[in-house]
Amino acid sequence: MRFFDRASELADLREIRKRSEDVAQFTVVTGRRRVGKTSLVMKSLEGETYVYLFVERKSEKDLCETFAREVNEKLGDVLLGAPERFEDIFGALMKLAASRHLNVVIDEFQEFRKINVGVFSSIQKLWDLHKGKARMNLIVTGSVNTLMVGLFRNRRAALYGRETAFMVVEPFATDVLKEIMAAYHPGYRPEDLLALWTFTGGVAKYVELLIDSKSWTRESMIKEIVRANSLFLDEGRAVLVEEFDKEYGVYFSILCAIARGKTSRNEIEQTVGRQIGGYLARLENDYALIRRHQPIFARTAAKTARYELNDRFLVFWFRFMCRYSYILELKGYEQLREIIRRDYPVFSGLALEEYFRRKFAESGQWTRIGSWWDRKGENELDMVAENELTGEYAICEVKRQGRKIDLGCVADKFAVFQRATGKWQRVKPKLLALSLADM
Repeated sequence: MRFFDRASELADLREIRKRSEDVAQFTVVTGRRRVGKTSLVMKSLEGETYVYLFVERKSEKDLCETFAREVNEKLGDVLLGAPERFEDIFGALMKLAASRHLNVVIDEFQEFRKINVGVFSSIQKLWDLHKGKARMNLIVTGSVNTLMVGLFRNRRAALYGRETAFMVVEPFATDVLKEIMAAYHPGYRPEDLLALWTFTGGVAKYVELLIDSKSWTRESMIKEIVRANSLFLDEGRAVLVEEFDKEYGVYFSILCAIARGKTSRNEIEQTVGRQIGGYLARLENDYALIRRHQPIFARTAAKTARYELNDRFLVFWFRFMCRYSYILELKGYEQLREIIRRDYPVFSGLALEEYFRRKFAESGQWTRIGSWWDRKGENELDMVAENELTGEYAICEVKRQGRKIDLGCVADKFAVFQRATGKWQRVKPKLLALSLADM
């Protein structure tokens, strides 16, 4: 699949590279695994000479041997001997940058903690010592969000405050997914677009795998995802085990419960079988994997709050791959495909609601977007949107099939919303019926 989107990120990285010709720049690029960080950085350096250092989990001595070879091949034989410490290589590069401009990329930067945690202090020391004279464009990337944030945003960390830019790479926007489908599958159906969103959440690598395998329809996507040796089968575990370390079992149980529709704290605790307050707080505040979703205009401590996963792919993975792992252990691929087909109409309906919330947010047309439900769950508005600047208001009902939407019923629920919240008393919002046809 060719390179799509990232226009603003590319512009920022290219501007940073230009700036580094005069003054040293230290850019941190982070984001969830598979989101396309490395491809973005490489694209921004097209036509430039750069040193690319990928931090593998092996001894520092072996790693430095690989690094030294890369440095000497790209920059000429500037390293003498056989350095065995990264500190020596980085120090040489910082000194060299005083006489020539250098682009240096360190990929999977957080992995140094498994090799020699002292590397971070060494980089801090050398950066502070030489940055005044160095003309270096240093870019470090990392997939483990909690570690990257901790390395640069924790006041006690050695590298705190050293970065000159901190970039978070997000999954593809909804319009980009449409662009990709149009490029590779002209005349695609809305159902195909919804499937791509439902199964990948816009994460670049997952989209690329499906596009490159010509899996452009819902059925072909299901077959590609659920097959022997598919990357998708164990991907959720691969993404999260390192984040959670030794307590991943508890976290997995919580996320699996939420993905299955257990969205209140009480429901989750009953499913998991233990108190989970601290775990929920860490999942929300430290790992940014869930959010506490409340009815719009509700008080902060509202008892009607629901927990939701922030990552659409992980919703899919926990709902099917993790939940039915016992089927996968028996290589029951067709059985799991049939389960996905059976549950897809309801599951994708929920994904469609999130798609439209994302689409509305990306439009820049609204200043507040949320949803609303009452305590008993008898009345619910799928999406409530407001533009405080223009005075526009919208109440949206989302279903796969537009013919199943009764806007009269939506108007009745809006009246209940007005009485319950005391908001929008003199407002006549647009009542919108959103379906597959509106994607």
